[in-house]
Amino acid sequence: MNKRLCKSRDDRIVAGVCGGLAEFFGLDSTIIRVIWAVMIFMGGSGLLLYIICAVIIPNDTDGRSFYQNPSYRSDEDDANGWR
Repeated sequence: MNKRLCKSRDDRIVAGVCGGLAEFFGLDSTIIRVIWAVMIFMGGSGLLLYIICAVIIPNDTDGRSFYQNPSYRSDEDDANGWR
């Protein structure tokens, strides 16, 4: 299995870092976000780490996104003109 750490395009609130980490480790993104919030409020190191990760971790570009992958779309979406 070829897993790659990348920022999520589907599960993002700010930059997609937590969603990408959750997908990489197979966890719920809410758990990652709670851990990150605790790190931010317990000294501020979480904020610096989040900014570094947002800059360093690449975006998801392999087409797994709902809007990028045509296999997620239905014929109904095409009939309504949604691409």
